[in-house]
Amino acid sequence: MKNLETRKDIELLVNTFYTKIIKDDLIGFFFKDVVNVDWDKHLPMMYSFWESILFGQMSYKGNPMQKHFPINQMQAMEKIHFERWLLLWRTTIEENFIGFNATMAITKSENIANLMAYKMEMARKN
Repeated sequence: MKNLETRKDIELLVNTFYTKIIKDDLIGFFFKDVVNVDWDKHLPMMYSFWESILFGQMSYKGNPMQKHFPINQMQAMEKIHFERWLLLWRTTIEENFIGFNATMAITKSENIANLMAYKMEMARKN
């Protein structure tokens, strides 16, 4: 196990995570059927997102919340989906990394998922 320290580490984390996501019975369909993700665009965006979150690089330009509202309209993104996302993310980190940034990646992901789950639910009610 190693510390989560570089963009290459983030790339490994994100790639390993999304390999699990697309195979997952509960949430994989969001990425394959609902959105049909363009992985050549999505993965580099996620590398930059997590590099910005963890290392303060500010390489990510975008609004992740805004990108998820249209998906939520097509298919409800519910708390159970975010919980699975978190489980897969946490497991991927724990299988590959240790240290402060690994712990921070888990904490930040929990905050992001909880906020996003709340906002998606509120959007469905309005």
